[in-house]
Amino acid sequence: MAIAFIHTADWQLGAPFGFVPGDAGAALRDARFAVVRRIALLAWEKAVDAVLVAGDVFDGNAVSDATVNRALDAMAPFGGPWVLLPGNHDAALAESVWTRLASRSDLPKNIVLATEPRPLPLAEDRLVVLPAPLRRRHESADLTGWFDGALTPEGAIRVGLAHGSIEGLLPEDADVHNPIAADRAARARLDWLALGDWHGTVAINAHTAYSGTPEPDRFKDNEPGAVLLVRIAGVGARPEVERMVTGAYCWHRIEASVYGTDDVRALEDRLRRLAENGAALDRQLVKLTLRGAPDLDTRRALDERLAGWREPRLRWLDVDDTGLLPEPSSDDLDRLGRHGFVGAAALRLRARAADPADPEQGVARLALQMLYLESVRLDDGTGPC
Repeated sequence: MAIAFIHTADWQLGAPFGFVPGDAGAALRDARFAVVRRIALLAWEKAVDAVLVAGDVFDGNAVSDATVNRALDAMAPFGGPWVLLPGNHDAALAESVWTRLASRSDLPKNIVLATEPRPLPLAEDRLVVLPAPLRRRHESADLTGWFDGALTPEGAIRVGLAHGSIEGLLPEDADVHNPIAADRAARARLDWLALGDWHGTVAINAHTAYSGTPEPDRFKDNEPGAVLLVRIAGVGARPEVERMVTGAYCWHRIEASVYGTDDVRALEDRLRRLAENGAALDRQLVKLTLRGAPDLDTRRALDERLAGWREPRLRWLDVDDTGLLPEPSSDDLDRLGRHGFVGAAALRLRARAADPADPEQGVARLALQMLYLESVRLDDGTGPC
């Protein structure tokens, strides 16, 4: 009577990643399909009875037919049941990606569209999936309530499939739409409640969990990039859950203070160490927030070093340097001409750049940096003739 299945969610196929420009964004879009294929191969390797996808299979209902076709191709290596649940991104509207899928004459028979709240018997009735599909993006009622009274064959493993929020048990920044009772598994006599919506792995209790997205997609330290392999020996048995890493890309938030060249070297060391987690540097995305008051020569060195870390070395590097306050040294001011017009302009810019009440503080910082860099180019003979 033992049952094994893969619990996954939040694929969001077709997500545009518009905030990541160029080739890096294209690579992330492709990664969403590549991870589905890895899940299919894993399901085949582990000989599971089904793959359960707890919502947000697609990023929206307007995804192209090409996206749908790529999804089906990625799932093809596993010939067992794929149970696909509509989530808040791809709710089962009257006209949706689900109605398009249902109308296809070539839809593989092992693709199960869980668009109705009714029991779905699988594995010769040894496993029954109880889905709670979203019919719109946000629901105020708990759509898993019907699980409690659902009738299933005696001896069948009961698994709930839902997409929403368990209020009070997720981190504070989690959405609270589409509520799900924290004790639903106990109330409905579920052997497992497979949840989607939160993009990281979170165990609610021994019979309830969020799998998280199988491929990281944002800068959050919440254990994304995995699926859950769930084995249940029989009705009422404690599930054996194995978290299996599937993600290809690593997303990092890094904060660093820069005052001198030693800090620049230390920052480079931190970036080099990213590869120590086993993923190559071109599989790393970094959101870098900088603070400090470097002199202008240090700032020039910092910009040169960071330029060398951008794609293709790192897959993507996003730098927020608004917290860097240019602090010209005596040598900097000498270079700019302490007693000349340029020097006087530099002193005025320095004062404005240091004044948080100045509405043009950011402009003054940039102007001071540009003035210094232009001075360096002229002194080095690299400026305009």
